[in-house]
Amino acid sequence: MNRGRFDLLTFDCYGTLVDWETGIIEGVRTVCAAHGRSAKAAAILKAFGDAEHVVQGERYRSYREVLALTLVRVGSALGFHASPAECDAFAASVGDWPPFPDTVEALRRLGARFRLGIVSNVDDDLFAETRKRLGIDFDWVVTAQQVGSYKPATAHFEEMAARSGIARERTLHVAQSLFHDIAPASALGYATVHVNRKSRGGATGATPASTARPDAEVPDMSGLARLLLEDL
Repeated sequence: MNRGRFDLLTFDCYGTLVDWETGIIEGVRTVCAAHGRSAKAAAILKAFGDAEHVVQGERYRSYREVLALTLVRVGSALGFHASPAECDAFAASVGDWPPFPDTVEALRRLGARFRLGIVSNVDDDLFAETRKRLGIDFDWVVTAQQVGSYKPATAHFEEMAARSGIARERTLHVAQSLFHDIAPASALGYATVHVNRKSRGGATGATPASTARPDAEVPDMSGLARLLLEDL
């Protein structure tokens, strides 16, 4: 991979920059406990991964609605019935999910060399809260709310290309999810880097499995900064 040819780095957010597994696990466990249930992290993530993409694929809904309906399905798998208030609270918690410890410094370093973009399966207001936690001035942000669909559909990538005006040959997409990001970006002809964070729920964690193959793999965002900035 010729690192010098890229002008724009686009990122998935949740799972790549933000520790969504911890957010999911803690949110589901709170509801489990309220219903006298308990669940292992791996079981929570599998149930979430099995449900979320199905809900997203039915028709476009806000991500708050997606998370609420996903929690209902997770509850069915784990033996509890989430109330509407519990579903709403779980959905609202997205803005409180923490960035990974390696994220912010790596983005600052990368932002000194590249333009930075976000392509995320999220609502605008939820990402606004996450953006405060990241403290990064992204050049472009494309959300599911803006394009009316969820990755692995390709509208995020098409909208990013239209807004930025930067050719796909000069764009590198970076993500944790092979299913939601690496597969569709690769199919469109983008170079990709897989941020292979070790999941608490096994090989794929809270995302479905995929056979997509990235152009490069790093363990975290610090590894991405080393890959793209050393010797340039």
